[in-house]
Amino acid sequence: MIEQPAAKDEVVVTAAPPSVPLSPITTPAPILTREKVWLAALTAVVLLTAGAFALLYNDDVGFQNLDRSLTNQNASLTGRNLILQGQLTTTQTGLADANTQLAAANAELKHPHLGIWNVPQQVSGPTYYLAAGVPDTFTYNLHLASNGPMNVSIVSFEQFKAAVLCVENGVANTNWCMHHNGSAIGWSNQTAISYDFHEAEGCAAYMLVITAASQVTVTPDVSVTYNPATHATGTCA
Repeated sequence: MIEQPAAKDEVVVTAAPPSVPLSPITTPAPILTREKVWLAALTAVVLLTAGAFALLYNDDVGFQNLDRSLTNQNASLTGRNLILQGQLTTTQTGLADANTQLAAANAELKHPHLGIWNVPQQVSGPTYYLAAGVPDTFTYNLHLASNGPMNVSIVSFEQFKAAVLCVENGVANTNWCMHHNGSAIGWSNQTAISYDFHEAEGCAAYMLVITAASQVTVTPDVSVTYNPATHATGTCA
């Protein structure tokens, strides 16, 4: 720029040099020392570790509560299971008893058992006898007791007829003839007899005959069990 002399009373204006923008003043970053870095790292580690322990503690408390809850539930279920097991055992026992009783009832229905002679009677001597028919389709349950020796035979009708003819023809007395003209089975000089006779289960042809050499009282306990045979039995076969 060229300056010229100013005239009188003239104001000389000098142009100001162009302004230069000023840079902002910045504060220098603090310089971290090694001790400060180590301290900051240690602090961070401590905080992280404390947080981790807090999480682990919370998790452990939660797991303990869950374990106690599951343990209580398991104890409750175990108790209920024992109760149910006891009830089941009782039910099974009752069912087994019921099945046993039902089986016995079914057997009784299929094979009813009936008493047919239980009144004591006398045989007055060797010329007397007691006789009873043996029913067909039944097992004949013979039980006799006496206060003296007695002779007992189960005979067919034909054998009984032969015994009567023996007496009528004077061959021997009743006590002898009733047991020496054939029999299905017989007992001599006995005071107690117990026998189940099966040959009448399919045959209506038998009689029971009781005699004695002297007077005796016979106490019977005779019964029958319904048990029909599927085929002819004994002298009927």
